[in-house]
Amino acid sequence: MDAVLYVHGKGGSAREAAHYEPLFPGCKVVGLDYQTFTPWETGREIHTAAVALKKSASRVTLIANSIGAFFSLHADLDALVETAYFVSPLVDMEAMICGMMAAEQVTEDELRRKGTVPTAFGEVLSWEYLQYVRTHPVSWNVPTAILCGGCDTLVPLSTVKAFAEAHGASLTVLENGEHWFHTEEQFEFLDAWIKRGSLCKENSSTILA
Repeated sequence: MDAVLYVHGKGGSAREAAHYEPLFPGCKVVGLDYQTFTPWETGREIHTAAVALKKSASRVTLIANSIGAFFSLHADLDALVETAYFVSPLVDMEAMICGMMAAEQVTEDELRRKGTVPTAFGEVLSWEYLQYVRTHPVSWNVPTAILCGGCDTLVPLSTVKAFAEAHGASLTVLENGEHWFHTEEQFEFLDAWIKRGSLCKENSSTILA
């Protein structure tokens, strides 16, 4: 049996994997309930989950949403995953962190001295996180399809296009789509996009804790 590993975005849940069960008939569909929130820790969790699935599955497909895609890019999955689907992927974390720093008027020197700086919008800027991103450039060789919204206000389309071009990924843009696909129209578009590339035949699902 083939398998699908789903990695949710911030504020999401491993239970979202159930949405993909009908789209991958014949696959074991698994949602990862990761417990950490840094690329070096969450990347290890994703890697471990993929290794576990690979032991019993002939082929593993990855579906990753938003920051879940960013974590997956740091999970060393090239030898474990056959195909990846990224939905609204956050692919340039350095640019995002620097944008948050600029919005909060936090300089690199201040962040380096303090280590962490809380922001007015609930995020915590971290010097360790920024340095990790800078010293661990993405190496990604998994055949990948990307879906994003033309009205995404969180992830600039230009960064997604640059990533797609650099890694030979296909890119589909839903013109009126947002960062979080949540309307009936958006889900219908997402489902059709998945169906055009899905590979499995029968169905089961679980949540990895």
